[in-house]
Amino acid sequence: MGKIILEDMEFYSYHGCFEEEQVIGNKFIVNLEFDFDTGNGELSDRIDRTVNYQEVYNIVDTQMQQKSRLLEHVARRILNAVVDKFSEITFCRIKLSKTNPPLGGKVRAVSVVLEKYADEQDK
Repeated sequence: MGKIILEDMEFYSYHGCFEEEQVIGNKFIVNLEFDFDTGNGELSDRIDRTVNYQEVYNIVDTQMQQKSRLLEHVARRILNAVVDKFSEITFCRIKLSKTNPPLGGKVRAVSVVLEKYADEQDK
């Protein structure tokens, strides 16, 4: 069993409850980690025998381009899309951060952290 971590992926997206956020946009940081049996890739040295993290990045990018009001909603969509695409993944964790959120004071970021096991049903 092993883990791949995609760290500090940056996106400029249009998520937020305020209309201005959906028009002006903001910078978001995504950290995504997932567990799976890395043995096939370790032994074969072939990309088709592992989870291709370029494909994972593309999934994250696609989901980040879809406007949402809540970070929780975006994070859940990403988790579901990644776990649904790769049956090898047994566990996935995401931290989605909005930089400089409009809270009326100086805040570097606000983040949401969600996890999903492959056999877990959404509520």
